[in-house]
Amino acid sequence: MNASTQPGAGLGLKAEHYAQALSCDARGLWFEVHPENYMVGGPRLAWLERIAERHPLSLHGVSLSLAADAAPDEAHLLRLRGLVERVQPVLISEHLAWSAWRGQYLPDLLPFPRSHAALARITENVQRTQQALGRRIAIENPSHYLHLDGHDWDEIDFLTELALRTGCGLLLDINNVHVSAHNLGFDARRYLDRFPAAAILEIHLAGHSHDESSALLIDSHDAPIDESVWALYQHLIQRIGPRPTLIERDDHIPAFGDLLAERDIAQAILNLAEVPA
Repeated sequence: MNASTQPGAGLGLKAEHYAQALSCDARGLWFEVHPENYMVGGPRLAWLERIAERHPLSLHGVSLSLAADAAPDEAHLLRLRGLVERVQPVLISEHLAWSAWRGQYLPDLLPFPRSHAALARITENVQRTQQALGRRIAIENPSHYLHLDGHDWDEIDFLTELALRTGCGLLLDINNVHVSAHNLGFDARRYLDRFPAAAILEIHLAGHSHDESSALLIDSHDAPIDESVWALYQHLIQRIGPRPTLIERDDHIPAFGDLLAERDIAQAILNLAEVPA
């Protein structure tokens, strides 16, 4: 990988697209993977190393469970550090959620009350993670489907304070904002206008689905990006300037060329944006 390459718009790397990803020379292209799929070695890791020789990589974790009432698993952090040292990602990120309890991993990213105690606990877990990896990480805003009681902090204030206490960055998922705004009844554009621009290291864009029985939007990553999400993205980039942006697709995977076409829309928006002074 050329260290001087500036990540623009990227794609989630899928196994069926390895050959096309390896040969693609689109300017600013980068790829993101879930590190859990590559921490055990084997042919997948060999492929990832080849991709890393040509394109910037990002590792987007789904199992550190940073909001759990326990420290991150030390053995997991050790394996993750080994992968980081091996492929040298330009970005590392995780979710503001929990997914493990007393040694059992749950197949979801679960919410929590944004209490003072939760902030202290997550601060410690993020600090442990950054120290173990020797790298700064970015924390992603969650999707919401129902109102929870027990919040001491507004979500943006919580994330801002977490970044201040730990030095971590933030990953702003715009589809999560759109889904949550619809489900909980707040203004998505106002949320983006309040989000701390200086802390944003990465942006995610994805598609969502509609649950007809409940009228909820579901952060399913199984459809093209909705026009409303594109509009929010363009509004954000006009405010904060270009940031590395990922197109996420985790189900109903289309052809590589279709994903690249969505990626090119994001890249065009980045190219037109003026960097704030």
